[in-house]
Amino acid sequence: KQWYQRRVAITAGITNNLRMLFYSFFKSLVGKDVIVELKNDLSICGTLHSVDQFLNIKLTDISVSDSDKYPHMLSVKNCFIRGSVVRYCHIPAEEVDPALLMDATRKEAQQNKQSTGA
Repeated sequence: KQWYQRRVAITAGITNNLRMLFYSFFKSLVGKDVIVELKNDLSICGTLHSVDQFLNIKLTDISVSDSDKYPHMLSVKNCFIRGSVVRYCHIPAEEVDPALLMDATRKEAQQNKQSTGA
């Protein structure tokens, strides 16, 4: 039972650390145009206004990719999206530095390895 509790705590720590890594990344995208695909298949295009530590997203100047299917969204200009309903975030390729992301991920993995004693 102690092993299970320790494993859950370690897994929760990794999840929180990865969340913070993504949070930092998304903070750098504020002001950029993104497409957020929700779990209900709704895709919302807009300018990233803010993101919080739970990866909740606020978009401004939004438009919906399939306005025929979601006509009620035509009058909406700004929206708040709960992080748990996001399936994908499509971001411009020129905004991503793969080397920087890989380096940050490596550092995070090394820190986790040292903190767990593995």
